[in-house]
Amino acid sequence: MKDNKVPLTLISILSDGEFHSGEQLGEHLGMSRAAINKHIQTLRDWGIDVFTVPGKGYSLPEPIQLLSADVVQAGVTAGNVTVLPVIDSTNQYFIERIDELNSGDVCIAEYQQAGRGRRGRQWFSPFGANLYLSMYWKLEQGPAAAVGLSLVIGIIMAEVLHALGADQVRVKWPNDLYLHDRKLAGILTELTGKTGDAAHIVSGAGINLTMRNVESTIVNQGWISLQEAGVSIDRNQLAIYLINALRDALLIFEAHGLTPFLPRWEKLDNFINRPVRLIIGEREITGISRGINEQGALMLEQNGMITPWMGGEISLRGVM
Repeated sequence: MKDNKVPLTLISILSDGEFHSGEQLGEHLGMSRAAINKHIQTLRDWGIDVFTVPGKGYSLPEPIQLLSADVVQAGVTAGNVTVLPVIDSTNQYFIERIDELNSGDVCIAEYQQAGRGRRGRQWFSPFGANLYLSMYWKLEQGPAAAVGLSLVIGIIMAEVLHALGADQVRVKWPNDLYLHDRKLAGILTELTGKTGDAAHIVSGAGINLTMRNVESTIVNQGWISLQEAGVSIDRNQLAIYLINALRDALLIFEAHGLTPFLPRWEKLDNFINRPVRLIIGEREITGISRGINEQGALMLEQNGMITPWMGGEISLRGVM
């Protein structure tokens, strides 16, 4: 595993948003300016914009608010919180340690080197710009009882963001958050367990907070950050609110399933009563979205008939 001590120290120094000369940084870390520049490149590889100005040194476009394990752990009502600076994927980290976890345990990262989205896609995860969080939950009822869990997580994420000032956030079936018809957050729920056994569930969420420029070759769909929408949220407070709300909601889900959450979904549904395109593999079906049912299926109206669909993704693109 690569030693990230020096680049992480540089981030802690530069996080104030002020200029720091290469000479000062070199003296602080006991290395040459050339070595400092090499580590600055690591920061850029992690998705951090670092300005270099001759005669002034290095700075960030704005201060970075770093995650604090002590602050988050002190604010949550139960369970363990692991905060890691650099990781392949918060979901993968938990999946590899699933036998050591208790329901409600959480992993948060500053940067994911191999963040994963739905259907094997990459989730772009620049350092310190967003919130990357995974929670473990054990469902004794087994895998069948997990149907609709990712929808509940989307509801809770949207409601927490509303409470913190982002009151235009909406949910998109089956596992995204939208703001102004652009993607703000994604959810990836991964499940292990056989029929008759308990289900072990790791649910990951990535929320765009201050992410700025991303090449279209990396993210090829319309996205938005809270910063772009004029909303500023403390990352540590967001993590605390989200963890506590998710734990409360998953206890309800464990006891009652998706049904208690249906009215909450309807209030937040970005696509309800709008013409959509449902994409299932190579197949495309157009219709009017009429929300979801008790099993979490999309209710799609075509020619006056409403049919539930469990798989696929919906889009407004190409719909007249």
